[in-house]
Amino acid sequence: MLHINPKMLARLEELEADLLDRRARAEVENWIGEIEGIDLTLSFLRAKKDETLRRARRPVVDLGIPRPRASCEEPRA
Repeated sequence: MLHINPKMLARLEELEADLLDRRARAEVENWIGEIEGIDLTLSFLRAKKDETLRRARRPVVDLGIPRPRASCEEPRA
């Protein structure tokens, strides 16, 4: 699944504004199929934007640097 970088939220806002303009034009022209397509795209875009905002609010977890385990080949008694 594609994750959006939070730095790109401004671009998502631009895309949403453009889609809203296109939807208004489609309503004026009575392009029913186009309106449905734009509505679907808007719902996906808004869901992706909400997901990105949720992910940006989560704290970063430091997992550290992996280190090799102690010798695994020690003979067992």
